[in-house]
Amino acid sequence: MNRIATYAAALALAAGAAAGLSACGSSSSSSSSGSGGSKPAAAADTVSLKSVSGVGTVLVDSKGFALYSPDQERSGTVRCTGNCTAIWVPLTLSHGASGATASSSLMSKLGTIMRPDGKTQVTFDGKPLYRFARDGSPGKVTGNGVSDQFGGRSFTWHVAASGKTQTTTPTTTTRGY
Repeated sequence: MNRIATYAAALALAAGAAAGLSACGSSSSSSSSGSGGSKPAAAADTVSLKSVSGVGTVLVDSKGFALYSPDQERSGTVRCTGNCTAIWVPLTLSHGASGATASSSLMSKLGTIMRPDGKTQVTFDGKPLYRFARDGSPGKVTGNGVSDQFGGRSFTWHVAASGKTQTTTPTTTTRGY
């Protein structure tokens, strides 16, 4: 009899914990899903434009970090994998997102591509977008013109922009970071 009461109590406790956790999960997923009227007023587009002093108007992610593409990834070819993604973080859609969001002036140039790891990466003019981990804070552009190598593959990175940007002094790193 004690065993049955113990199992029943444990089952009730587990059910209560599961209900509590699912309630927490549903509130966070509704705010990031971007669907219908449940999108909070402060929710940002996947990609937007920001004017950066000394550089020009560049593409940024929802947190305001500059976005980049390497010359070597044209026509949706993904070459930055493995260790490269620790420095150049792919801009990917969250699970269940139907697509990237942006102002109407950018939407026609945005797209997506499937990465080798199965995640959906956002593209601009067919080029995959990345955030440079060393930018450190929103509004900084320190990766423009950087040349580096990962796994024997060479990359030259440029900040993504809808128009012309001012070039900065390129930084060259020969063997990754």
